[in-house]
Amino acid sequence: MSDTATLLTRIAEALERIAPPPLPPADLGSHAAYRWNGTAIEVIHDFAAPDYELLTGIDAQKAACLDNTRRLSQGLPAHDVLLWGARGTGKSATVAACIGKVREDGGTIGLVDFASSDLHSLPVLLGQLRAAERPFILFLDDLGFDENFVGDARALRSILQGGATARGGLVRLYATSNRRHIVARNLSENDPVNPRDVADDKLALADRFGLSLGFHALDQDTYVEIVKAYADRFGLPFAPDQAVQWSTQRGSRSGRVAWQYIVELAGRVGKSLTQ
Repeated sequence: MSDTATLLTRIAEALERIAPPPLPPADLGSHAAYRWNGTAIEVIHDFAAPDYELLTGIDAQKAACLDNTRRLSQGLPAHDVLLWGARGTGKSATVAACIGKVREDGGTIGLVDFASSDLHSLPVLLGQLRAAERPFILFLDDLGFDENFVGDARALRSILQGGATARGGLVRLYATSNRRHIVARNLSENDPVNPRDVADDKLALADRFGLSLGFHALDQDTYVEIVKAYADRFGLPFAPDQAVQWSTQRGSRSGRVAWQYIVELAGRVGKSLTQ
């Protein structure tokens, strides 16, 4: 073999090591959760759904989400869902808990985690999910748009509006947002033709979700109830005044802050939180 041929062979081998062949397609028939990386679907092997019964202070929201998820799992008409409200109040946990609960009851539904930065690849993903012929929740966490919202927001709205035509009857979108209308209210509306059209565009995306669930900041009593539920589950000593002091120091009362206090409490007494 000539020196040139040898050199080319070495270059080709080096390129293969740098860019290995793509992984085989994920099995979409059995796993509970997946992640879309913009080009392919990956299995989330360590998916662990929160205990549905342990979610406290959001009974109406979690019941509505669970009922909708069960319908989808059974192949019945179901809504796209927008879960909006204060940070740390259980929006994402509710979605994961409903997946876990439905699967625990024998459902075959799966979740696909999808970043809003990959909205341009959404049609490719939806095509793969349609072909799987299995109920899926396409989950967009912390969805929101800034001044550059127009293209991505309208693309997502088009998918939502298309319904079964675009997605099939077994794929629904669940999204969380800190804003009820997903886009910031202070976006400029300097449309030289009709400023109202810009405002309508901002609201129309949220309107496409058939089910809108609000998650609100907690009062002190509800916050203490959440801490107590966690403490009882893990057999931890519980002092309400200390839990309140923790939330005061954090400047917030939420399910997330309650769990962080439980982590602190378990660490103090040397007890594991695994079950």
